[in-house]
Amino acid sequence: QLQASGGGLVQAGGSLSLSCAAPGRTAVRYVMAWFRQAPGKEREFVATISWDGRNTYYSDSVKGRFTISRGNTDNVVYLQMNSLAPEDTAVYYCAAITNLRPYNYFTDSVGEYHSWGQGTLVTVSS
Repeated sequence: QLQASGGGLVQAGGSLSLSCAAPGRTAVRYVMAWFRQAPGKEREFVATISWDGRNTYYSDSVKGRFTISRGNTDNVVYLQMNSLAPEDTAVYYCAAITNLRPYNYFTDSVGEYHSWGQGTLVTVSS
């Protein structure tokens, strides 16, 4: 299971950084992503990154405010969140596709992700 950390409480306009790591070492580099789920809502896509780190894709709601990145060697992914707003309040989940994919592959389809973290709560106060 992926291990996520970094959530917390922040005021609107502030920033937070999340991180997530896949335990153990593997020769396979994972496509990784962040999703979020607000109270009473379905889980939604936030951002994804290919395993070579050169291709990223964001939901329209976070584009220009959030940045996804990853470590150079291990399956570690980060989410830098700036200009946070109350509507960003949610439990954030990291996810990984643990089967081999092309180096430039990424997807926002929740069904393609095989491994999930436990979720970390982000609360943005107005």
